[in-house]
Amino acid sequence: MKYVVILGDGMADYPIPSLGGKTPLEAARKPVADSLARVSEVGLVKTVPDGMKPGSDVANLSVLGYDPAVYYTGRSPLEAASIGIALKESDLTLRANLVTLSDEADYAQKTMLDYSAGEISTEEAKELVSFLSDKLENEAFSLYAGVSYRHCLVVENGKDGAEFTPPHDISGKKVTSFLPKGENAAAFLALMERSYRLLKDHPVNLARKAAGKNPANSLWLWGAGRKPKLDSFAGKFGKKGTMISAVDLLKGIGKLTGMDVPDVKGATGNYHTNFGEKARIALQSLDSGADFCYIHIEAADECGHQGDLEHKIWSIEQIDEKVLGTLKRELDKRGEAYSLLFLPDHPTPISVKTHVSDPVPYLLYRSGKTGAGAASYCEKAAKNTGVFLPRGPELMKRFLEIPQDKD
Repeated sequence: MKYVVILGDGMADYPIPSLGGKTPLEAARKPVADSLARVSEVGLVKTVPDGMKPGSDVANLSVLGYDPAVYYTGRSPLEAASIGIALKESDLTLRANLVTLSDEADYAQKTMLDYSAGEISTEEAKELVSFLSDKLENEAFSLYAGVSYRHCLVVENGKDGAEFTPPHDISGKKVTSFLPKGENAAAFLALMERSYRLLKDHPVNLARKAAGKNPANSLWLWGAGRKPKLDSFAGKFGKKGTMISAVDLLKGIGKLTGMDVPDVKGATGNYHTNFGEKARIALQSLDSGADFCYIHIEAADECGHQGDLEHKIWSIEQIDEKVLGTLKRELDKRGEAYSLLFLPDHPTPISVKTHVSDPVPYLLYRSGKTGAGAASYCEKAAKNTGVFLPRGPELMKRFLEIPQDKD
């Protein structure tokens, strides 16, 4: 038996007036998902436990079967694992976004114009991070470059207590009330302020502005955490796994849980990604002996954060055709029994441009079997089935056909 999860990050949404009250999932043309829904288990699952923030870190751990209340130690440490940073127990790590802020003289009066600095290229970002490393690093602070706008700051013997706000939560807002605050926050705010002074006239940013692109003119720190301790996926569930993603967060989770984490040519973490190559690599992995593949696709989430309805719908359609459709067709040809699980990790509604904690629709298909199913795959159809899983980690056990009372 082969098991494949297709995780469309942020696909779920709220009804949108311009779509006649439909959500992007309802409006998208997705014949494969809709046909599978009619013969699959369809329902809602709560991936974000009460009291926890609806980040992709928490939600993906939950979908993978790792209870965030037990395993979650912060977002940045998961990304650090992907970058290859060897963390010590005493290290504090933070996500360091390259962002675009407005140009008011007072840092506290600036506005968050773009949490991704125009989805800056990895090559440009590495040049800026290297420049900042030379200027900002000391015996306590170390900067590491990741992918596009996503980077990592490690603080040796770092102290907890500071409160941070994800930049994608404050798009278009003044940063005044969202700056680092609380105990030990002053040093982090000072670093962010200095990064702006260093970056605003850097040649990379001057060239970006000349080309009509958003400059990456500041670091923004958030997602603090400590060295994670995740059980191996094979040890926990008895399956040899592969993690397929463009982003360091999921790659880090994959590495920390002992999965294979192949690079995917053209995988970008946005809607320009190589959808078809992710499916090809998954099939290659399954043919090479993997029992389980987790395919994470960031595109719809990025569109939700940007308020880009057109490309969110388009991304869902690409996932249906080039990932879900390709996998079903090719796995059918192989003749081996398989199961597919299709879902988002959390909603990223166009109307709010950030994550919310609402339960998400899931579709669980087993080859050769039929069920009552649903008329289509979307939020409303999933709710109408009456199937609801109140704890996200239950879904992985259900998917892998592991008794629920077995830890």
